[in-house]
Amino acid sequence: MTEVMTASTTRGDGAVAARAEKLRRRFPTIADLRLRARRRVPRFAFDHADGGAYNEESISRNTKAMSAIELLPRYCIDTKNPSTEVELFGRRYAAPLGISPMGGGLMWPGTEKILAREAQRRNVPYVCSTPGSATIEDIAQIAPDVTWFQLYRFPGNDHAITFDLVRRADAAGAKVLVPTVDSTGKSKRLRDIRNGFRVSHGVTPSIALQVATSPFWAWALLRNGMLRAENVVSYTNAALPTIMGGTHTWDELARLRDRWKRAFVVKGILHPVDAERAVALGADGVIVSNHGGRLFDGAPATIDILPAIVAAVGSRATVMVDSGFRCGLDIVRALALGARAAFTGRCFLYGVGALGEEGASHVMDLFLDELRSEFQSVGVKSVAEAATITVRHPGAWRFA
Repeated sequence: MTEVMTASTTRGDGAVAARAEKLRRRFPTIADLRLRARRRVPRFAFDHADGGAYNEESISRNTKAMSAIELLPRYCIDTKNPSTEVELFGRRYAAPLGISPMGGGLMWPGTEKILAREAQRRNVPYVCSTPGSATIEDIAQIAPDVTWFQLYRFPGNDHAITFDLVRRADAAGAKVLVPTVDSTGKSKRLRDIRNGFRVSHGVTPSIALQVATSPFWAWALLRNGMLRAENVVSYTNAALPTIMGGTHTWDELARLRDRWKRAFVVKGILHPVDAERAVALGADGVIVSNHGGRLFDGAPATIDILPAIVAAVGSRATVMVDSGFRCGLDIVRALALGARAAFTGRCFLYGVGALGEEGASHVMDLFLDELRSEFQSVGVKSVAEAATITVRHPGAWRFA
């Protein structure tokens, strides 16, 4: 019986490996997955996830700034079997790569649970979003070892909703609380306007037609149900944009820090002085972020701001970064500039939009394979060694 089970398992593993190799050949980059997702997903849903604020110059700035960074390789070094493991807040993760919070599952219904399962399987951080289409309780059950919780601000009644969400995240066992400070107000997203899409509006004939002509997406919606902000539907019947109240104030962050007893990370930091203040009030870390260019089109590229934040607080707090990451080399660039980890959201959305559930695994394969390969190419064997890479960074911001 054991021999039969072993043979069966081997055949199963072989089929999985063969499928993974086929996907690597057919979709070797995130850009390839994006093109396929664009064909499979209704236009309004793809544009909402893919697009950003106004003319989307911040999105372009993120990627252009990333590609401008040069790393100086060192050779004659044995770099066989490099380790990608990293310790964040007392826990060892498999890679300095995390899945960013993404709300609503619009790109592909059921995305949050798909990504949570993959994060748990691969042992990388998964940041559950406040406006996500799965509750923090469900996500923490799926990914008990790697769930972080991103917290938006809700006004009124002494922020009772905000603090109840903190209570729920604590009870669910979230490892890290991630209050987000860069969601200051309504952003003007031209693609959404042109598509006639509003989160708070009903279904228009145009949107209904797009759904009807995207059968795989429609089937995913049928299986997973209507998209709702599941974390907040128990508090109000109002549309999410009308009840979210912009950025946390420093006083609110201090109150949140007092209530939360585990790791506390402030997301959306772009100025060294703000990073200093976040750490002074007790933050264990910061995520340098411009929200992927989705909120303010005038923001600098996060990779260009990263060195100044590391210089300001890197000796006292864990500095991480998101926005503009599209490959393993980009992660190595961030590590070389002092980040401990990098997060991406759109890449995983493209993967799931292109391939459904197996897209999450494929994106993870791409990043991890590239990360190990780039470690070897530049001559390092660990995340710690990556911080010693010599860098030429023409776009780095400098503060007096």
